[in-house]
Amino acid sequence: MRILVTNDDGINAPGLAVLEEIAAAIAGPGGEVWVVAPAFEQSGVAHKISYTHPMMIARLAPRRYAAEGSPADCVLAGLHDVLEGARPDLVLSGVNRGNNAAENVLYSGTVGGAMEAALQGLPAIALSQFLGPGTTGLADPFEAARGHGARVVRALIERGLWDRGSYRLFYNVNFPPLAAAEVKGLRVAAQGYRTDTFFGVEAHISPSGRRFLWIKSGPQHLPTEPGTDAAANLEGYISVTPMRADLTARDALDELRARIE
Repeated sequence: MRILVTNDDGINAPGLAVLEEIAAAIAGPGGEVWVVAPAFEQSGVAHKISYTHPMMIARLAPRRYAAEGSPADCVLAGLHDVLEGARPDLVLSGVNRGNNAAENVLYSGTVGGAMEAALQGLPAIALSQFLGPGTTGLADPFEAARGHGARVVRALIERGLWDRGSYRLFYNVNFPPLAAAEVKGLRVAAQGYRTDTFFGVEAHISPSGRRFLWIKSGPQHLPTEPGTDAAANLEGYISVTPMRADLTARDALDELRARIE
C-alpha cells in the first residue's frame, strides 16, 4: 500500500511522527509512506490553497518533503509533483496537536488536507489528539493516538464506507484526552457544536507600542450534544465522523424553494 501523509502543525511536529508510525504499520513491510508536510505551522488555515502565489518545495530525505504551503497545498504537491502521478491508496492528515471536533472542524488545516484528498478522488482520514488534564502528565501526550491509531485506520479501511461520489466521503477521527489504556472504545459520531464557546480576539501592545490582535479560542472541554464528536471524546471514546465537502443545507432546500421560486 502507498500512503501519502500530511499535517498542519508542520514537518517537525511530534504528531506527524506519530502519524508516520501509524502509516508504516498500515502500509506494511512492502508498502510506501510518503510525507509532504508544511515547512511551517499552518494551524487554522482550513482548506486554503495557495492559488495566487507559488510555493517552494524541498526534499529533506527519501519520500519526505516540506512545502511552503497549506495542508491542501501539500496534498496537491504530493499527488501532482512528488509522486509524479503514482496515486496513493490512502491519504492521512495529522495527528493534530489538539482536537478537531465540533466547530473546530471548520477551521482545521488537518481536516482541510483530508478534504482536498477526497476532492481528488482518494480515500482520506484526518486524525487529531484531544488534549486536556488527562494528557498533561503523560510523557507522550499523543499516547492515545499512538496506541489506537493503526487499529482505527485499519477498521475504516476494512469496514468503512468508501464511495466514489462527486463529494466523496472522508473521515475525521479524534482521540480522547486520556492515556491509551483509559480509552473506552470507538464511537461513530456526528459533528457537534459547542454552544458557549467562540473564537474571538485579544488586543496586546508590542514593546514598540504597536497594537496587535491575537485570535483566541474559547474553552475546549465543554460537552456537545450526546452522540456528537466532542461529547464522545470527553466521555473517553475515539470519535469517527464521516464527512463530505458539500456544504448544502439540504434540509432547507424544499422550504426555500416554496418561499422564493
